[in-house]
Amino acid sequence: MEYNNKDDKKHAHWRSIMKQCMDSENLHRRLRKILGQVQAIDRMIEEDIPCEDVLSQINAAKSALHKVGQVVLEGHINHCVRDGIEHGDVEKTISDFTKAVERFANMGK
Repeated sequence: MEYNNKDDKKHAHWRSIMKQCMDSENLHRRLRKILGQVQAIDRMIEEDIPCEDVLSQINAAKSALHKVGQVVLEGHINHCVRDGIEHGDVEKTISDFTKAVERFANMGK
């Protein structure tokens, strides 16, 4: 698939919108914490820590990542969905929102 200048402008527009939707500082802070948790899990495995303790840390990292998804979804609702309903195509906005919720719901699978 080839991209032309029009596509570049379209993608730049969406990147700009995405920055407005998300509290990127909050998300980066959360993701850095998760990276630290994953590195700690890796060390636990290296150090032959009991399985129950490793599983507990895996669950904590999974919960933290789920919360990141919640923050992204909340930003999507508060900015992208609201803007789409107020200024755009309501049907497309609802369809896109439904897809976003489905993706979020499938994170745990």
